[in-house]
Amino acid sequence: MLRIFLLTILLCVTGNSYAQQLSKQFPKSISVEVSNPLNSPRESVFIHLTTEQLKAQKQDFNVNNFVVVYKGQEIPSQYNVNDKQFNGVVFVLDKLGALENVKIDIRYNPTGRTTRSYPKRTQAELSHKVDGQFINREYVGGQFVNVNYLRVPPEHKDHSWFIRYEGPGWESDKVGYRFYLDQRNATDVFGKKTSKMILSQVGLDGFDSYHEMQPWGMDVMKVGKSLGLGSIGSFVGDTAAIRVEKTDSVICSIPENGSVFSSIQTNYYGWKIGAKRHDLESKITIHAGTLLTHQTLDITAAPENICTGIVKDKDAEYIYREGDAQHWAYLATYGKQSLNKDELGLVLFVNPDNIVKIASDKYSHIAVLKPNNGKIEYYFGAAWVGQPDGIKTKDQFTQYLSKTAEELAVPVKVSLGK
Repeated sequence: MLRIFLLTILLCVTGNSYAQQLSKQFPKSISVEVSNPLNSPRESVFIHLTTEQLKAQKQDFNVNNFVVVYKGQEIPSQYNVNDKQFNGVVFVLDKLGALENVKIDIRYNPTGRTTRSYPKRTQAELSHKVDGQFINREYVGGQFVNVNYLRVPPEHKDHSWFIRYEGPGWESDKVGYRFYLDQRNATDVFGKKTSKMILSQVGLDGFDSYHEMQPWGMDVMKVGKSLGLGSIGSFVGDTAAIRVEKTDSVICSIPENGSVFSSIQTNYYGWKIGAKRHDLESKITIHAGTLLTHQTLDITAAPENICTGIVKDKDAEYIYREGDAQHWAYLATYGKQSLNKDELGLVLFVNPDNIVKIASDKYSHIAVLKPNNGKIEYYFGAAWVGQPDGIKTKDQFTQYLSKTAEELAVPVKVSLGK
């Protein structure tokens, strides 16, 4: 009993000492209150505070010298410089109780610069070959290098062997994704058996290695001619979806590759839909602790619709739920549809206000959506049974669907005070 008492005192003294060190190094603070309006707990709550919000509270806020403090402890955060949509401070609360209100302090020093190091729980990357050449549309020779920007060469098509795992990739500590940066422009899923970042290992030893089980996991979804999971398209007539196949040019970049948040931006110029051409900007983001990718689109001369969807699979049950004011709508599939022949759940969450109709074609379950002033957003995610501590059954998956649909419709409330 005495040992426990002494240990408790030691922990309190250590905690107080650490808090004092933070207060000394970062003498000024901005108070942030986060409230959960739902009568159910949340996990992996993403918080974004813009630079304008923070400067409005304290004009001398220093983006180069700050920490986020919760319950007396520093928690991982990052400052986004290049992502214009999510510019500012971002962090993730691992848990937020039912109807809970919590206070977070953004502590800062008005001068100086510091570099904080946190475990990496997200990643975005784009890797292509250099020092080789295209011969008959295949890239011969060279080696892969990671880049933050690429104007896609006109010679590049599917299976050109130019881009590692055929496009940009992004991941959280739960799941990984990629999309084909060629005329297919379809999204695929990497199932992960580890919480570590794995994308930098993928495709280095051959383009097909990730189609077989690796120590980190594998490609678990077959895209084919479908919309894969959350791929961008347009529903033409009443028959089929077309992906972003015919374009004048494409530029892809990695605005952020951080410890708790990463993003990919792709600009498609001259996307041809019928007789018209459109410029489309796609932004993909992911944060720590989530299965979900957030997709936002901004398109000029908006077409009649934008569509997205999920690949059809004979081994998967299709699930659809209409949304309302308290729930986003979702399309989902669940069953032994992974390329490993085990359970995989796929889901697409959409705002019911954007839905034109729910449709299908030969290859995909489809949500046909109406852009609002050329803009639209949706979320998609994958839950593979091989993920440690992940979703293992259909019941768990359907519970996750209902809970997430409600959380998207009723977000947390964030307020700043002096």
